Amino acid sequence: MSRQYWLMKSEPDDYSIDDLERDQVEPWDGVRNYEARNFMRDEMKPGDRALFYHSNIKPPEIAGVMEIEGDPYPDPTQFDPESKYFDSKSSESDPRWQLVDVRFVKKFHKPVSREELKKDPLLSEMMLFKRNRLSITRVTEEEYRRVLELAGEEEA
Repeated sequence: MSRQYWLMKSEPDDYSIDDLERDQVEPWDGVRNYEARNFMRDEMKPGDRALFYHSNIKPPEIAGVMEIEGDPYPDPTQFDPESKYFDSKSSESDPRWQLVDVRFVKKFHKPVSREELKKDPLLSEMMLFKRNRLSITRVTEEEYRRVLELAGEEEA
């Protein structure tokens, strides 16, 4: 099966591309949207690539690339009453929330801003703009390659 492409958002104050570069592999936890969960649980495969999008900053930007590292598994934060992602309706025997591990691939020397994406005819119709509140969205291979081009980057 061929590789799929995604865009995954994180607020850099919570977890940034620099954090992922330091950690190398990290669970993508805390997703509490069913559609985004379903992407991780049902559709993401090891080897898929994801654009790392810094949200809630000015300007929002794609900061780099990561790779899906393994198969989905239950998000442990849903079971931790001390976690802001705790879900009292989820149980270990029937977990509601899943996650995938992501691996650092590269940080862009020149991040690609949301405005640049919107202005580009090839990218202006990205799912990012149609489903703005969704933390994980699909990206076509053509969109992925165009983002790399705008960032002045090669595929790793």
